Amino acid sequence: MPEFMIANLAPIMFGALIVFLLIGFPVAFSLAFTGLLFGVVGIEAGLFAPNLFQALPDRIFGVMSSDTMLAIPFFTFMGLILERSGMAEDLLDTVGQLFGPIRGGLAYAVIFVGALLAATTGVVPASVIAMGLISLPIMLRYGYDRRMASGVIAASGTLAQIIPPSLVLIVMADQLGRSVGDMYSGALVPSIILTLLYVGYVFIRSMLSPDFAPALPKEARTLGSGVTSLLVTLLIGAAAGYGALRWMEAGGVGNAGIWAISLGALVAYVIALASRASKLKLLSRLAEQVIIVLIPPLALIFLVLGTIFLGIATPTEGGAMGAVGALLLAAAKGRLGFTRTWQAVEQTAKLSSFVMFILIGSRVFSLSFYGLNGHIWVENLLTSLPGGQVGFLIVVNVIVFFLAFFLDYFEVAFILIPLIGPAADKLGIDLIWFGVLLGINLQTSFMHPPFGFSLFYLRSVAPKEAYRDKITGRMTAPVTTGQIYRGALPFVGIQILMIALTIAFPGMVLRYKGQPAPQPAPASQSAPAGYGQPTSGGVDLSAPPSFGGPAAPASGGAPDLSQPPSFGAPASPPGDAAPAATPDLSQPPSFGAPATPAQPAPATQPAPAAKTAAPAGTDLSQPPSFGAPTIPAPQPGAPDLSQPPSFGGPTPPPAPAAKTAPAPETATPDLSQPPSFGGPAQ
Repeated sequence: MPEFMIANLAPIMFGALIVFLLIGFPVAFSLAFTGLLFGVVGIEAGLFAPNLFQALPDRIFGVMSSDTMLAIPFFTFMGLILERSGMAEDLLDTVGQLFGPIRGGLAYAVIFVGALLAATTGVVPASVIAMGLISLPIMLRYGYDRRMASGVIAASGTLAQIIPPSLVLIVMADQLGRSVGDMYSGALVPSIILTLLYVGYVFIRSMLSPDFAPALPKEARTLGSGVTSLLVTLLIGAAAGYGALRWMEAGGVGNAGIWAISLGALVAYVIALASRASKLKLLSRLAEQVIIVLIPPLALIFLVLGTIFLGIATPTEGGAMGAVGALLLAAAKGRLGFTRTWQAVEQTAKLSSFVMFILIGSRVFSLSFYGLNGHIWVENLLTSLPGGQVGFLIVVNVIVFFLAFFLDYFEVAFILIPLIGPAADKLGIDLIWFGVLLGINLQTSFMHPPFGFSLFYLRSVAPKEAYRDKITGRMTAPVTTGQIYRGALPFVGIQILMIALTIAFPGMVLRYKGQPAPQPAPASQSAPAGYGQPTSGGVDLSAPPSFGGPAAPASGGAPDLSQPPSFGAPASPPGDAAPAATPDLSQPPSFGAPATPAQPAPATQPAPAAKTAAPAGTDLSQPPSFGAPTIPAPQPGAPDLSQPPSFGGPTPPPAPAAKTAPAPETATPDLSQPPSFGGPAQ
């Protein structure tokens, strides 16, 4: 194999994957085939050992046993049940009646319902198709501009990409190795701001061009008026919640605010149900309908997101509770049948299998790619871009933007994110912020003509031919593909603006970190006394540490390195200090024990002829004292190896010397007692 191919096998592998995808080969099998093919090539070229593929079964099992990915079927099933239970129809009809009297009221209703559906389903196709089937004919019936109507529906449906519990955010968190709860918390504020930007655009456009988004005529407002009774009911619920909050705070109840909000909503809901059941007309029809229709999905949103944000449940557990809540809502409306449930289960199984196969294929691809050091190649390529973090973010967002024209968001997340995530981490970019930014980018690609998936979903349900309206009996012109594309362009501009705002103001995402940790107190205030620092001011680094012993008096100069460390022994009084001299290295260190008094020099008497002079160096015939008082040296001669070391304990009194041996004998140590290790003898 040529040296050039061996040196550049990783980029060749990535290019081969792009070729397989462009020719239309399924993504999951393209990933797996490319990984296996270049794995064999790498083994033959000697770039990595064959046993690397022994890790493949473990990686696949890790995908199948992932708790994080288990949230995908739960949220998908919840969204499909709610879609088939008619919740979207009720919401669009009710909110449309609420905002109908003002210009752009139906457009506001579509945006608001799109945000609610995104927060309850997290599935883009379901939101776009449901609102396209329900609201588009109504908007066309009452004279909305086709570009405005189609753009609002396509944009509102894509809010499911960024509003928790988005499936995109779950995959992002899994691929970036971060918490799904943190990803949800970080995406909350940007998603709210993006929704408000949509509303702002509709408001400005309806003010500048009233014919683009007219108000509903009176004959179309079937629920009549009655906003006053709605406000009064909401005030009663708020007062009940406030009273409960004060009572629970006085009693020390945990999460009192959450319980108070829940109680206030429950009070308003009970009032509306009582008004409808008793037929006393306590509330207007509009107020009853708004409260009865809006409270259940809002409660479901709290059940899912509230428990996750409060740390009561994990995202997987929150998805499970959401699925159960969706079943209960559908059953309460009498719309939970075997056929609807089976269809939801079937679609959930298809989507989950689709995700799992892509994820398994990406694991095979990444194993070979990492074996060829492809991750190092990508990391070096991205981190060496000019401009540092800003240059990296611009290039990555452009790549993701264009790749999302041809690939689904799951495919982009599983192929691209594992490659660019380590580079972002190396550049010091917060990965939660980075994941939210890419989620907004993918949402933009869902609307960008001519490849936006949301535009295709809307095109599939928008009228392609002229038809006669069932209510008015008038002929209605079809919606062309060009009108859908032109209507989406202003919202694409809003998305790009949101990306710029996220980069310029990262704090809207980084709020997930909460309050900063308190700073530690200065060392002079918090450090314990006697740990080597002076009594005031900073730490005196010119003196050796005392290790808990009494501080030596300042000498006013450099430390005396000619003296051995005291290791906690009492310092000598300054008046008795002798002039510095060369330390006597012939003596073993005392390790903090009191210094043995110097023995007086023996009288100058001639040594016996039979004995040799003692060596001038250290007496190695004696065991170390380990801090015990120094034992007087025995008579010169061979070391007495019959004695065990004392390990710092008191020396047993010597036994009477034998008559025939000049060396003293020592009694056998009492092994029934534990060693004292330098402590006082018992």
